[in-house]
Amino acid sequence: MSGRAVIRPVVDLLRRPDGPRDRQVLLGERMEVLEVLDGWVRICADKDGYEGWVPAAALGEDTEPTHWVSAPSTHAYAQADLKSPDRMAISFGSRVAVRAVTGRFAETAHGHIPVQHLMSVGERMADLVAVAALFLGTPYLWGGDSRWGIDCSGLVQAALLACGIDCPGDSGPQSRAVGALLPAGTPPVRGDLLFWMGHVALVADAGRILHANGKDMAVAYEPLEQAIDRIAAQGEGPVTAHRRPAIPA
Repeated sequence: MSGRAVIRPVVDLLRRPDGPRDRQVLLGERMEVLEVLDGWVRICADKDGYEGWVPAAALGEDTEPTHWVSAPSTHAYAQADLKSPDRMAISFGSRVAVRAVTGRFAETAHGHIPVQHLMSVGERMADLVAVAALFLGTPYLWGGDSRWGIDCSGLVQAALLACGIDCPGDSGPQSRAVGALLPAGTPPVRGDLLFWMGHVALVADAGRILHANGKDMAVAYEPLEQAIDRIAAQGEGPVTAHRRPAIPA
């Protein structure tokens, strides 16, 4: 095995075989195989260098993707017909290789996907908060990275990657690597990132944040000052970092 790609909609990336989930990888994501052991594969994900274990059966041949899913989620249908059986539900950020386009559907190895749910590889979105808002109501899931379950750092990573900004998978590295670190007391603006110990949120506007959080158990807006007070009252301390990502031109 050398380079491989995910062939299931969502796969848990585990700390060890049969161990706890650290993150997830999505359909079409590419990776380097580091080790193979009794039906398990230790991989390094291309998108962020995250390492972990996945079932060997979840991986297939590495195919150069041409498009990525830009809708919150979509379906791959058996034919280029919205009334045909759906073969697979696919999350935002997944990658596919389009073979041909028939009417309003793109043919892939997984089925026919509505073209309006896809963007070409290399195309970017331009508003971090608008991307994150696609996940509103998505259930909170520790280590989650998909429309069916996501956590705070997974939400931030999804938004930044969609806008062409490299981003680690966990909030700790994000707090040290993403964008410019701003001095304490800098007024937050839309698209800024606020970090607490073990948590990250996007600033939606001067008075609100957007985050995947355990209070709502979902992706939701929350008044900024309320969140600061609530998180401090929970014993998780104050804001530890304020960073401002820059959208590539």
